[in-house]
Amino acid sequence: MDRLAEYMAAYARLLGETSRVHFQGVETGSAILVAAVDEPAGPKVYDRVHQLQRGSGSRDAVKAFEELDEMLRRDNATGELRGNGGAVVLPFPGRSRPEPLVFGPIRQEGSLEGQVIRVGGKDDSVPVHLRDETIIYSGLNATPDLARKIAQHLLGPTLRVYGSGTWYREGDGSWVLKSFKINDFEVLDDDPLEDVVAALRKVKGSNWNEVSDPVRALLEDRHGSGDAN
Repeated sequence: MDRLAEYMAAYARLLGETSRVHFQGVETGSAILVAAVDEPAGPKVYDRVHQLQRGSGSRDAVKAFEELDEMLRRDNATGELRGNGGAVVLPFPGRSRPEPLVFGPIRQEGSLEGQVIRVGGKDDSVPVHLRDETIIYSGLNATPDLARKIAQHLLGPTLRVYGSGTWYREGDGSWVLKSFKINDFEVLDDDPLEDVVAALRKVKGSNWNEVSDPVRALLEDRHGSGDAN
């Protein structure tokens, strides 16, 4: 039932116009979901689906299609969206879709930043979880001694951890972290830039009072600036 609910939610996102598209029932067969569209929303739903059929469509519609197709692939199934007359409007290749190319593993020294949300484990390598806004890094590990030091900052300030990571590159170009061995870390200052600038201006002999836009200057200094020829 949980999986069926996931399919229903993704199906609703695919059709859009969620306030005017209603679940009508499940017909006999392998999870045949039937949706009813209120008359005023019919043209919009029709256009949304046929844009996908032509290989275009809005970003959220394409995302919903890809989500549904990936769910079918993982469940070793295929699917199709049919109109009222029974004709196939939109096929979902699912399991018949070629497996995406994956490159790796690629090992590289680097760093990650985030808030510590979990430290735990009894092995020689202790799992550490970091959260950087909406990204959760869960493949991190540290020695027990280092993990104890990191645990002191649980749900506290942002940390930057250093170490060696193992990455995979998906077929869509995105990078996925498989594991990361932490060998050191530092606590980052979470103070707002405005507070940092105010503190700098109070330093005797500082020329920050002469800078018209110090926040912009700090950002440019951090990320680099200059014109490309």
